[in-house]
Amino acid sequence: MGSIQVEAPMTPEQCPVTRTLTLVGSRWTPLVIYHLHAGTHRYGELQRALPGISPKTLADRLHVLERHGLLTRTVYPDKPPRVEYTLTPSGHRLGNILDSVADWAAEPDVTI
Repeated sequence: MGSIQVEAPMTPEQCPVTRTLTLVGSRWTPLVIYHLHAGTHRYGELQRALPGISPKTLADRLHVLERHGLLTRTVYPDKPPRVEYTLTPSGHRLGNILDSVADWAAEPDVTI
């Protein structure tokens, strides 16, 4: 397994791990990624899969993930318009990492 080599002092804003954890550490983001890691979903499907999330929060999380290149938003010209969200290859790699974190957290010797 590779590791990050720190060659010079850096701030948290410069650290790639800290920046990534800031992104995925926001409330609901890991669960959005989890559901999209399983496959493409429409907005309403995601909202039903995430009881308690507000429409604004879900829209914000989807927008941030799209802005960071982790998901694509596809609008179909149906009536009414149909919108689907799918993880990009980079988003799937992040989903795999989150799966590994979940496996680690489920180990009997880990207490969180």
